[in-house]
Amino acid sequence: MFAKTVSRLCAIAITGLIAACVPAAPPASTPAAPPPVRQPAYPPARPAPVRPQAPAALLNAVQALGQSFNGDVGISVRDVEEGWTVAWAGDKPRPQQSVSKLWVAIALMDAVDRGRLGIDHSVTVRQSDLTLFHQPIRPLVGKDGYRTTIGDLLHGAMTRSDNTANDVLLWRVGGPDTVRRTLAEKGVAGVTFGPGERLLQARTAGLTWQPEWAGGWGFLQARAAMSYEARKRALDRYLADPEDGASANGVTLGLALLAQGKLLSPASTEKLLSLMRASKTGTLRLKSGLRPGWTLAHKTGTGQDLGNLSTGYNDVGLIVAPDGHRYAVAVMIASTRQPIPARMRLMGDVSRAIVSSHVGTGG
Repeated sequence: MFAKTVSRLCAIAITGLIAACVPAAPPASTPAAPPPVRQPAYPPARPAPVRPQAPAALLNAVQALGQSFNGDVGISVRDVEEGWTVAWAGDKPRPQQSVSKLWVAIALMDAVDRGRLGIDHSVTVRQSDLTLFHQPIRPLVGKDGYRTTIGDLLHGAMTRSDNTANDVLLWRVGGPDTVRRTLAEKGVAGVTFGPGERLLQARTAGLTWQPEWAGGWGFLQARAAMSYEARKRALDRYLADPEDGASANGVTLGLALLAQGKLLSPASTEKLLSLMRASKTGTLRLKSGLRPGWTLAHKTGTGQDLGNLSTGYNDVGLIVAPDGHRYAVAVMIASTRQPIPARMRLMGDVSRAIVSSHVGTGG
């Protein structure tokens, strides 16, 4: 009897201890608090904007044209409005030749915008200013010089690719360093600028420019007296590392920035583009592939030949569709043995590819 009583007491004590170890439930009238909501440390990232893609047909066409051409060529097509670029070997520097007149014009118009120069400012071109190769101004420069204006020289440089007019403007604006600084300040990457027409052409031929050659035949006579091997070594050096080198993509970047009004004032931008539209050179290059209603503001370049090797055969510009859509284009042939009609056909085919792609995409 005593043992049964002890057992009951032990059971009651153990049950009490177990109950004491279990926390009491909250009253039915007081609900449990929800866990705190943890806020994110940073706001959620926004999805990246979708960049427009280049039309596949245009990409394929540019690649096919570059690959099939027998020569060292760079091609770049940049959509000014949408920002995409298609290219063939578009990042390699190639000779610009007279394409570089575009950068002199931009540096000049920038100086006009800043009030440092005026389009109507008077300039006297001396016989000592004469350069070489194409210079329509030459017959006008007599023993007392030729008095003209900065605006007239700019017109000659951009519409007729006059080498003397361009060199006079180059030194009036401050020389090659000023042009290089202007390109750097305005974000035109992938474009360099050479030493000026006379020095560049002399070095390309393996010669050193002599002041007495200005206005005469001295340069051509000195070049003709050189051996083929000496000229070839000089030309090979130039092609390997052109002093006036620019990539096709760099050129179309500069053209797009110009078209967008990011290089010059609106008035100066329109002035320069109107001169480029009025260009008399290269009518069978890029322009040959355009349809009625399309326009081209452009600058050509043509380098020296050695035998049947041609160098620096270029055309770059802004192609504008009838609906106003703009494309910056550069076709730069560093070297080729293809005849002139084949080079022109390549450039026209690039323009035709742009027109076909634009029309095919509903433009």
